[in-house]
Amino acid sequence: MPAFTAKDVQQLRQSTGVGMLDAKRALEETDGDFDRAVTWLREQGLAGAAKRADREASEGAVAIGRSGDVVAIVQLRCETDFVAKSDDFVNLVGELADLVASKGAAAVDERAADVDRLKTTLKENISVGKVVRIEGGGPVVVDSYLHVQAGRGVNAVAVALRGGTPQLAHDVAAHIAFARPSYVRREDVPEAEVAAERETVEKIARNEGKPEAALAKIVEGRLAGWFKERVLLDQPYVRDEKKTIAAYLGDAEVVEFAQVVVGD
Repeated sequence: MPAFTAKDVQQLRQSTGVGMLDAKRALEETDGDFDRAVTWLREQGLAGAAKRADREASEGAVAIGRSGDVVAIVQLRCETDFVAKSDDFVNLVGELADLVASKGAAAVDERAADVDRLKTTLKENISVGKVVRIEGGGPVVVDSYLHVQAGRGVNAVAVALRGGTPQLAHDVAAHIAFARPSYVRREDVPEAEVAAERETVEKIARNEGKPEAALAKIVEGRLAGWFKERVLLDQPYVRDEKKTIAAYLGDAEVVEFAQVVVGD
């Protein structure tokens, strides 16, 4: 039996910032002696990872995985675009996305040791960011769009449609990637947000000296523009701005969508 427990490994990881496998090996090499394990890690040049844990991980990559009627998006964060573009980093985020698509969001934990190992080898603060999984099936189709920059995904979208085609779902996903809506329909916007914006645009209109008789119409017009920025169905389709997304969809219905962008 080892002279240490899983809790000891976790404590050593938290104290030094090293990965799980390195913490376990350090305790094995020192018969479970915590202080000696810390020294051993320092001697191996591994304990510096603790300093990296506080550094901002604002870079990274996103990937899309597909398994049958399921689309998954996984974000892997790091500090620099140099690391984000490395083969090991890009390969790992792709594998994580495939794993989530086939097994579920919690499956990323199965590769925790690989994420930890990457922290050590690439010498940066690396962590799993957003994890999304969208399921289709029956009348619901799913598709996606991934914007790639410098060899790594930077903007990923997944869309589920009822009564549409995979190509239509892909087209809508590509639109979302660039238009970046927050909601599918107006009813999805929290009432408090709408009320606050209505009050704001009304005050602006009054301060501009707009006539009282025209105030309601002006407020509704400005609210419509506000909705276009946030609501998918209200947005002009990026490839044909004469049509809204609602018109482009026809009888198809957006069940849900998700967007994950590097840096968000």
